[in-house]
Amino acid sequence: QVQLVESGGGLVQAGGSLRLSCAASGRTFSRYAMGWFRQAPGKEREFVAAINWSGDRTYYADSVKGRFAISRDNAKNTVYLQMNSLKHEDTTDYYCAAREGGNIYYTNIQYTFWGQGTQVTVSS
Repeated sequence: QVQLVESGGGLVQAGGSLRLSCAASGRTFSRYAMGWFRQAPGKEREFVAAINWSGDRTYYADSVKGRFAISRDNAKNTVYLQMNSLKHEDTTDYYCAAREGGNIYYTNIQYTFWGQGTQVTVSS
């Protein structure tokens, strides 16, 4: 069981950067694979990035590959999403997700636990 709280969202100019954080509480954080998703109004929840429990494997959606980087610090029970070269199209709510497992996962149905989200707005 793990609880997730996202932070770091805000307003940024196109081309700028933000770093989202997902702070986890609960047992055995290092056993959880983690992911970031985003969901805009009227849209389906969209996969963004995922990382395995050891942090040595990552996977990205094509729309963010080369611009975003997911990482984790298990000692701090925190997962990060570094977002660079932000575009107006990146504007939406971003959600942190977790599940037990040693692989990486990239669909929302595969995740068990979710944070409440943090808003990212990129001005054009």
